[in-house]
Amino acid sequence: MAAKQISLPAKLINGGIAGIVGVTCVFPIDLAKTRLQNQQNGSRLYTSMSDCLIKTIRSEGYFGMYRGAAVNLTLVTPEKAIKLAANDFFRHHLSKDGKLTLVKEMLAGCGAGTCQVIVTTPMEMLKIQLQDAGRLAAQRKLMPETVAAGTVETKSPTAMQITRQLLREKGIAGLYKGLGATLLRDVPFSIIYFPLFANLSNLGKKSTEGPAPFYVSFISGCIAGSTAAVAVNPVDVIKTRLQSLNRASTEDTYSGVTDCVRKIMRNEGPSAFLKGAYCRALVIAPLFGIAQSQSM
Repeated sequence: MAAKQISLPAKLINGGIAGIVGVTCVFPIDLAKTRLQNQQNGSRLYTSMSDCLIKTIRSEGYFGMYRGAAVNLTLVTPEKAIKLAANDFFRHHLSKDGKLTLVKEMLAGCGAGTCQVIVTTPMEMLKIQLQDAGRLAAQRKLMPETVAAGTVETKSPTAMQITRQLLREKGIAGLYKGLGATLLRDVPFSIIYFPLFANLSNLGKKSTEGPAPFYVSFISGCIAGSTAAVAVNPVDVIKTRLQSLNRASTEDTYSGVTDCVRKIMRNEGPSAFLKGAYCRALVIAPLFGIAQSQSM
C-alpha cells in the first residue's frame, strides 16, 4: 500500500505554523547569537549567551530580548514554506522509482537552499539591525571609549524605517546586502540538513511504507538541524558582520566576504568563526524539529 502523501498546501501551512511557534520560543537565543557574533575584540560587552540575555533584560527589559521578532514572525512562514516545498519539488523530480541517491539528495537540498534566500536575505538584513541596536546602545553607556566623540544617541529604528532608508539610498539591492554570504551559508546548510534528516528519519521508521512517527521526525530534525547549523556557523558569522550597518568606532568594517575573513583571522583568530555556534544550534534544532514533524 502506497504511503499517504500530504498535499503541498498542507505542508506549506504546517511548515509556516511550525516556523512561527519555533521562532517565538527561541528568538531570545537568536538575539544573543547575533550580538555575540557582532562584538569584536576591544569591544566585548558579553561573555556568554546567559550573560547577554541577563544584561539585555536589565538594560532593555524582558521584551528587549524580542527585538526584531516581528520581522521574523512576518517572514518565517514564506521562508520555511519555500525551503520545505522546494526540497520536496527537487526530490520528486530527481527521484527514480521513489528512490534517491545521496548525491541527488544533496542536489535537492542545494536547490532548496538557493530558493529560500529570496526571503531569508531581506528578513535577516532587517532582523540583524534591530537585534544589534541594543548592543550598540549598551556600549555607549558601559564602554564609552568605543564610541566616536560627538556621537549622538538616537532612538532605535523600526523595521519600516530601515526598509525605507535602504530602498531610498540603495534601492532593492540594499535589502539584499550579504546575499552572497547568505547563499554560502544556506546552500551548504541544506545540502547537509535534508539528506541527514531523511536518512535519520528512515532509520526510525517502523515499516518501509508510511511516514516515520512524530517523535522520530522531531528528533531527526533536531539532530540534523543542529549538526548543519554548527557546520556552517563560520559563514553565519561572516554574513552577520557583512549585514550589520552600524558599528562602534573601534570595530572593523568589511567590503566583502574575502575582506571579512581576512580581518577576522588577523584581528580575532580562527576561534571567532565559532562565535554563537551553540546558540545557533539551540535555535535551529527545535525550529527544524518542529517544522519537519509538522510537515511529515
